[in-house]
Parts: sequence; C-alpha cells; structure tokens
Amino acid sequence: MKKWMLAGLIAATGLVVFSRANVDGKAKAKAVAVAAEPAEPRQVVAAGVVEPVSEEITIGSEMDGKLKAVIVKEGSRVSRGQVIAVLENGDAAARVELAKAGLAEREAALARLLNGSRLEERREARAGIREAEAVLETARAERARRDMLLEKGAISRTEFDIVDREYRVAQARLEAAKERAAFVDAEARQDERMRAEAEVMSARARIREAEAFLEKTYIRSPIDGVVLRRYLQSGESVSTSANTPIVALGDTSRLRVRADVDETDVARIALGQRAYVRADAYGQRRFPGRIVEIGQTLGRKNVRTDAPTERVDTKILETLIELNAGETLPVGLRVDAYVEPVR
Repeated sequence: MKKWMLAGLIAATGLVVFSRANVDGKAKAKAVAVAAEPAEPRQVVAAGVVEPVSEEITIGSEMDGKLKAVIVKEGSRVSRGQVIAVLENGDAAARVELAKAGLAEREAALARLLNGSRLEERREARAGIREAEAVLETARAERARRDMLLEKGAISRTEFDIVDREYRVAQARLEAAKERAAFVDAEARQDERMRAEAEVMSARARIREAEAFLEKTYIRSPIDGVVLRRYLQSGESVSTSANTPIVALGDTSRLRVRADVDETDVARIALGQRAYVRADAYGQRRFPGRIVEIGQTLGRKNVRTDAPTERVDTKILETLIELNAGETLPVGLRVDAYVEPVR
C-alpha cells in the first residue's frame, strides 16, 4: 500500500514539474517573439510658433522724412499696391509741377523750330524787301540825276559822293532784307532740330525723376495680407539709417508653424509628412497640416517653452508645417507640433 502511494506521489510530482516546465517554455518563447517584433514608431514632438505663409514682412520707407499719415490699423486687410502710409511730400509735388512746366517750354521751342516762322513774320520780311527796293530805287534815281549834274559841273564831287554812298547803303539794305526773308522761310537745320529734341527728352526725364521721388513718399503694400503690427503714428519720423519699420504685414490666407525639431529626431521627418499642432488655449483640439519645408543646417532653438528644464543649447532643425486651408490661429502663438510617424 505504501509502495503504491509513493509511486503515485512520484508520478504526480513529475506531472507537476513537467507542466511547470512547459509553461515556462511557452513564456520564454512568447517573450522572444515579442522582442523580435519591430518597435512602434515614435511620434516626433517639437515646439513651434504660428506665422503667416508669407512670414512677417516689416515695411519701412526708402527715404527719410516725417509721416504725413499712416492710413491702416492693426488687423486691416490690404491689397498689393495699396497705400498704407504717406510722408510729407509738398516739396516733391512742387518739383513735379516745375518739371512739367519745363517740358512744356521745351516742346513749344521744338514746335516753333519745326513749324518755322509765323505767317505774320513772313509777311513782315516780304514787306521789308519791298521797302528796301523802294529806297534803292529812289537812291538810284537821285544818283543818276547827280551824276548828270556832276558832268555839267553844277555840283562838286563831294556832293556826288554823298549821294553815291546813300545808293550803296540802299543796295546793302535790300540784300539784308532778302537774307532776312530767306531766313524766315528756311526750314530748321538738322543740328538745331536734334538739339531741340534732346532738350525735350531731357525735360521728360526730369519729370520721371521728380515723379519717382514723389512716389517714394507713398509707402505701398507689397502683398495681399493683413496688418499684423503698427509701429509708428502720423507725425513721427522715419529714418533709413535706423531702419525704422512703419508696419508689419503678413499673408494669413494660409498659416504655417515654424517648429524646432530636435537633432535626435531629424531622421524621422520628411517632406509631405502629416502633422498637427496643439495649443494650451485650445485644449485638445488638433490643427492638421503637413511638412512643406525642412531646413538644411542645424542651429539653436528659436522657440522657448519657458520650461525651467529646457536645454537651450540643444541643436534643432527648423521645419515648416503648413496648416490645412481654413485653419485659423493667432500669428505668433506658441504651439506644440506633432509629426505623425511613417508606418
């Protein structure tokens, strides 16, 4: 009886040992299988800041001066070419008017040269010829009469010489009248016409120069966008040497997030990769987008999270995430960007 019980106990013990060994073997096999499976790709998280698709554009003046008016306010929508500010420009406007008057004067001189003398001047020249001819005829008749008297000895040679001199003067006056008439009737010489035309071109260039100077007093928007910030008011001065901005503009039709991707994560991002951003002010709401640009050089962090444990010396790669159309967030808002892992 005891032998039978001992044999049964041994058999039972062997069964237990065998079962436990079998279980342990399966657990080890499962652990090896799990370890062999590829790790789940990790999501890339980076701090970022919201900016317009055009980035923030600061607008200043090409010349020094005092602001006559700043027409736009923060939040105003502007279109390309719209005037957003004007400098004091009374002297510039007067310069344009002076240049236009100079052009009118040069054009009149050219027209007078090309058209020739007026009809009244031509008539005057012809009348001068007729007058000179009449004077010469009278002088010729008087000279002939005195010549006869000189032959008869009725007058002295001196008296004849006086009449003869008057005759020659009358001849010269007739020639002068004819030359005057020819000058009045003559067309303009090529060199005179070229000089007059050059003066007209120079006057037109002075107008363009004055208008360009005047145009610089009007500060215009280079893009369609929104006024993000207004730095100066009417009456304040602007200086090119100090690089004084007047307003900051941005195209907010689409928004982007400039994210600082840590150098340890750069291998897990690619162009076109899906991403989304979140901000504390919007709770758990996600703003989806995709990566549209990846920097080529590592640098220092641009976005500070204010966390005391943040390592400000960490190298990062600037990455631009363009949010989907219709997503709206305040420009300059700090957000957390989450790059979806590629599966």
